[in-house]
Amino acid sequence: MNTEQLQLVLQSAWTSLPTLLGALPVTLGFALGAMVLGLPLGFLVALARLSRLGWVRGLSGLYVSFIRGTPLLVQIFVIYYGLPSLGITLNPVAGGVIALTLNAAAYLSETMRAAILSIPKGQREAATSLGLSGAQTMRLIVLPQAARVALPSMSNTLIGLVKDTSLVSVITVVELLRSAQLVIARTFEPFGPYLAAALIYWAVSSLLEVVQRTLERRFSRGS
Repeated sequence: MNTEQLQLVLQSAWTSLPTLLGALPVTLGFALGAMVLGLPLGFLVALARLSRLGWVRGLSGLYVSFIRGTPLLVQIFVIYYGLPSLGITLNPVAGGVIALTLNAAAYLSETMRAAILSIPKGQREAATSLGLSGAQTMRLIVLPQAARVALPSMSNTLIGLVKDTSLVSVITVVELLRSAQLVIARTFEPFGPYLAAALIYWAVSSLLEVVQRTLERRFSRGS
């Protein structure tokens, strides 16, 4: 690549930035929405995986296995293009959020389950001897400690969601990657817009990593 070509690429990346930054809130909205919805769903699945009822453990384990064992892109296709054949039609935003939420919940559930199991059993027994109910023990004893254990993995899930939102571009959602593709369709210069999109993803992920480390240090002091 000579100097003139490099200048053209950099100019293309620079001129595409306003359009790409305009789509960034959509990307962040999808990621945060899936995280907010995925956390309670993942917690319920984690509890189901720890249930004493075999059929509850089996069904929740099957859900986690299916989601973790299939590509997110296929899950998006199943939800957005497959469900209409069953009479369930979703708009692109709803389809994308549901797919990302179900995917995130499966991974978050395993993170939460492992964090809960990491708390020594003796603490639960001590709480029971003090007269705390199972729900009180979970809320007051187990979950505060499990949250510190699970924080790094949950933060990584959020960072992964930011990048995974690029996949909803296949169902015409105009997020960051789709915006880059639209710019390329107008300019016929792919390197610059894709480079700009990559740098934005990198910047957002780096910022989230800083927030993650800050929270980890704060939780460590609290413990």
